[in-house]
Amino acid sequence: MTSLPSVLVELPWRTAPTPAPADDDPILVPGLEPPADRRTVWEEGERERWREIRAYGAWGSDEWEEAAGKFRDRRMSYEPTRAGFLAQAPEHLARPLVAEWRPGAAHDFAHSLMPVIARFEQDARDAALHVAKSNPHGTGRALLPFLDVEVARRMADWRYRTVSGRKVGDAWLDRHGLAAVPYLVPDALAKRRVPRLKAVAALRYLAAAHGAGPVVEAARVHGDRAADAVAEVLARPHAPMPSEPVPDALPDLPRLPRWIDVEALPAPLLRDGAPLPPDAVRNLLTMLAMARRGTAFPGLAEALDGALAACAPASLPPFGWAVFEAWRAAGTPGRESWALEALGRLGDDDVVRRLRPLVEQWPGQSGHHRAVQGVGVLAAIGTDAALTALHRIAARSRYRGLRENADRTLAEVAKARGLTAEQLADRLVPGFGLDAGGSMVLDYGPRRFTVGFDEQLRPFVRDENGKLRKSLPKPGVKDDEALATAAYQRFAALRKDVRTVAAEQVRRLETAMVAGRRWTTAEFTAFVVEHPLLRHLARRLVWSADGTAFRVAEDGTFADVDDDPFALAESATVGLPHPVELGEGRPAWADLFADYEITQPFPQLGRPVYAFTAEEATAARLPRFEGATVPTGRVLGLERRGWRRGAPQDNGIQHWTWRALPTGAVAVVGLDPGVAMGAIDVFPEQRTTAVWIGDRPDWSPVPGAARFGDLDAVTAAELLADLVELTAVDR
Repeated sequence: MTSLPSVLVELPWRTAPTPAPADDDPILVPGLEPPADRRTVWEEGERERWREIRAYGAWGSDEWEEAAGKFRDRRMSYEPTRAGFLAQAPEHLARPLVAEWRPGAAHDFAHSLMPVIARFEQDARDAALHVAKSNPHGTGRALLPFLDVEVARRMADWRYRTVSGRKVGDAWLDRHGLAAVPYLVPDALAKRRVPRLKAVAALRYLAAAHGAGPVVEAARVHGDRAADAVAEVLARPHAPMPSEPVPDALPDLPRLPRWIDVEALPAPLLRDGAPLPPDAVRNLLTMLAMARRGTAFPGLAEALDGALAACAPASLPPFGWAVFEAWRAAGTPGRESWALEALGRLGDDDVVRRLRPLVEQWPGQSGHHRAVQGVGVLAAIGTDAALTALHRIAARSRYRGLRENADRTLAEVAKARGLTAEQLADRLVPGFGLDAGGSMVLDYGPRRFTVGFDEQLRPFVRDENGKLRKSLPKPGVKDDEALATAAYQRFAALRKDVRTVAAEQVRRLETAMVAGRRWTTAEFTAFVVEHPLLRHLARRLVWSADGTAFRVAEDGTFADVDDDPFALAESATVGLPHPVELGEGRPAWADLFADYEITQPFPQLGRPVYAFTAEEATAARLPRFEGATVPTGRVLGLERRGWRRGAPQDNGIQHWTWRALPTGAVAVVGLDPGVAMGAIDVFPEQRTTAVWIGDRPDWSPVPGAARFGDLDAVTAAELLADLVELTAVDR
């Protein structure tokens, strides 16, 4: 019989851990200099979110010069107003002022700083650093995008000294990762003790996140001697930081709640098939509850991993789900939500299938926080099925907050794997058991049917003679009952499963065309051409390799517009050309697709192409789309194309919708009376009060340097197409 892990026999957390020794014999490499460069590093979509923050104050177009004078001589003294002026004022007035601005605010000023930083980036860095020095908790997060030695030292200092500062410092280290190492190494190997301890603590944090080896390699920019010294520093025992004092005694172990009936749970099995004894189950549950405060119990993560490794893997998901259901039956008490979080360790694909619908429902049941925890659980399970479920939530949830949280979580997962969000999405498209040719044979015994897919990935069937059938026939008396029944059920499941992903895959490819996404040849081959499902879409589109257009033929080979073989170079980058980019070659491609009767999954060759007039290209307003009365539903429909409603104002009314542009500017449509949050049918129609391009979204045009002519031809065509669709104005 397999012996129980000792931790399941007796929980060891009864006494406080012994503090590690201090660094009494420092390792020094004098004379190292940190990099002198300054960088601004944004997370995906972060700059746009910061720009959207509504700035304090408002000025008319004829008031900017006077306001600038008040700013200079400090008659404008309230710092949020000064920040609001810099966020909104014309470029020629604001930029000279922001570089010299040193806010005097010591309260939570990050909210006011963020739109200024998003607009001016490095020009606003000194102002942010100045005010954050006195209040890292309230303003420090405004420094997160900045990467330079002074910010690195400030973050190392904050996280070393205080608990609140540690949160900001850790977030900065998480953001910049190994890129922060060169800025920390000189202090970590310098003679001055306090800066050295702070820098070493930051390097240890990075080593815990990325591994000691990558940190050492990142330090090698300072030479082999410095890298070897960093390796030795990281290998030494260390004392805790002042911000993480060693407790005099461990916290009390959590008590199991009354709603848990250990005897009623399906006990996990050991590897030899023997069930865990009730006392061992209690200890396992206690450790799962302790995991919420894992840092307070040294060695818990390793002990819990060891205990779970001793169990038969197939026995853990039913156990975890039973605990979770008991928690739900008890009313989902928040203090015991570890029962949900435990599924991240215990769950499998079956748990994913059962949990995802609940996560999607919870926000509508006053359970947004619980839904966010559920998103974290899916990420922790981490299987392809779990990440696919996350992707579905991010793409299709009715609740914007949940969508955005799932989207951020996917981005974090992708980043941890060294991928972009779209590269991760490529890897999550299910194959549904299709063969290498993208089809499926359904065997009824005496007869067989082959499954294919149309341009919208709707499955169809052909009989053995190649005849297209309206639907798969039900098993008949002459068919093999077992084979035919299984095949019929398999097709029904396939049709249902494909329906859940088809529209999303079509949307992803259309977005890739508009955004100019590129695949390497290897990625394109593996995740598009050879993917059993996506291959059906790939052959219905025109592709381009480094500017040369080609198509994917029925047999998976490549051909040009003359139907001659096309050789795709291994070093090429592949994309979906927008009709603007196809230019004069578009009619020939359209004729070829018509000859082959190829229907496209979304408009590519037949896509309308719009352009600004010469007058519009030099302007910041588009009067031809202003003053139109449109259904509110049409405004909401723009969100499928990347538009977002503005921040709610008085009474929760959203007075504009906006779209981020590749230039860093935004396109904005003002709305009257506006969209009522949570009650969109209150105002069934909207009037477009203004259509403009600017530095940040607002409910009225904010003068700036941006002009519509700054946009590339593809972005211009798509923006105009959106406005034509919204207003039904095409002239």
